[in-house]
Amino acid sequence: MEILAVRNLTFTYPECSSPALKNISLSLERGEFAVLCGATGSGKSTLLRMIKRELTPLGEMSGDIVFNGSSLSGLDSKVSASAIGFVMQNPEHQTVTDKVWHELAFGLENLGTPPDEIARRIAEMASYFGIVEWYDKDTAELSGGQKQLMNLASVLVMQPNLLILDEPTAQLDPIAAADFIATLKRLCNDFSLTILIAEHRLEDLVPLCDRLLVMENGSLIADAPPADVISNLSARDDILCGMPAASRLYAKLSGNGCCPLTVREGRQFIENSYNNDTRGLPLTSYEHNQATALEFNDVYLRYERNGRDILSGLSLKVYVGEIFCILGGNGSGKTTALSAAAEIIKPYSGNIRVFEKKLRDYKNRSLYRECLAMLPQDVQTVFLKSTVRDELDECGADLSELPYDISHILSKHPYDLSGGEQQLAALAKVLAAKPKLLLLDEPTKGLDAAAKQDIISVLHGLKAKGVTIVTVTHDVEFAATCSDRCAMFFGGRIVSTGTPTDFFTQSSFYTTAVSRMTRGYYDNAITLEDAEQLCRLNGRKE
Repeated sequence: MEILAVRNLTFTYPECSSPALKNISLSLERGEFAVLCGATGSGKSTLLRMIKRELTPLGEMSGDIVFNGSSLSGLDSKVSASAIGFVMQNPEHQTVTDKVWHELAFGLENLGTPPDEIARRIAEMASYFGIVEWYDKDTAELSGGQKQLMNLASVLVMQPNLLILDEPTAQLDPIAAADFIATLKRLCNDFSLTILIAEHRLEDLVPLCDRLLVMENGSLIADAPPADVISNLSARDDILCGMPAASRLYAKLSGNGCCPLTVREGRQFIENSYNNDTRGLPLTSYEHNQATALEFNDVYLRYERNGRDILSGLSLKVYVGEIFCILGGNGSGKTTALSAAAEIIKPYSGNIRVFEKKLRDYKNRSLYRECLAMLPQDVQTVFLKSTVRDELDECGADLSELPYDISHILSKHPYDLSGGEQQLAALAKVLAAKPKLLLLDEPTKGLDAAAKQDIISVLHGLKAKGVTIVTVTHDVEFAATCSDRCAMFFGGRIVSTGTPTDFFTQSSFYTTAVSRMTRGYYDNAITLEDAEQLCRLNGRKE
């Protein structure tokens, strides 16, 4: 039974010459799981917001959206609010109360649900999502990942028929993201919940979905089962680069038969098609600079006098001219460590040095004058002006020196940009400070795979100019491709460090899909390029 139909939808934002959506038509059946993907700024978020009436942006619209046989514009307000759920990209933008339990109850209270039913529903939902332990906490105390789970629970407690999600795993660590996606699939299977999710992290999503929809420049260019879409678009490197590793390897090697989607299917493709006489590629040793750009020495930090330590004996050294990636679970203290390094917050014990000089010895904000700059996790906090051009003019940015092109968004308001475009604009503003030490908190959040490759090129270019880069990330593929060294953050401190090859080949969950796919058949392969090279070296089986 059809639950949603979008018919010839075209939408143009005010004062824009070209439409953001161009003649979009699609339909979803009850219980379908559909994934929407495409480049940053292709119109995914706009389309999702058009389907949620309360979030529909201002602009000129033609076409129609039908939900359960009724035009979206004519739906009863109560039905529209409860029957179509929406989980936003940034959990901060959806949190409206100060307590977790109240956040779960808020929607039901506004719908006029009886108190006994509210209590039963939120108790059930809290147990289902395993959030009982932080049920009474302040929402401000939660990590980004916990807030996202809370937001999902607060939407589902209203028992929607259609659930729309806009990049919900952007702030989740790999384990939490996999659990989140598995939960969505279970909801789809157990309750015939229809799900439409826009994502850039497709490794775990594509194998589970029924339909894969691809957008480009405001148009829907593909709508079919995922294996069919990937096969039909295998010549499009800009789209293929965001697909699961097994599918990308299959396409690059011109594989035969059904396109693999999962790690297991990718492993079978490799074992059935390629020899393994040459087990691994030659390893290159990493030699770092002896001078340190950032050093933590037994640092302790807590936010409340009687609270727990968020940083607990943190010690690490980042050497001049290297790209250092920090991975770890939500709430482990990674963002806190970056904030401490930028002197936004201060530890109560231990020392932090930047270029071998204690933070307290940097006087009169000299730390921020062509020395250190930080891109925060919530990039909207760096925007103060009405257009991107004004933002860059304010900080004296030279567009000719910017290592990537954002000319197409200069006239837009920063808040009108997609999540990925906001990330690129904020990074441009941070780079205008010409830092020697650049701190990045989730720099690939909201970026499509092609834009991510551009950012990797930017970071390598900055490194070639002598800039030291420390980045906190949940993106293991990005860390494997980009970094000189990786570190695992756990319990407020670093528990292990190593080169990407050492780090990812020894990890079971914080590792790349390629590593899981090739482990035991090939050695030390962590990137798609590694796997492709090994397959070609070994040759096809007879």
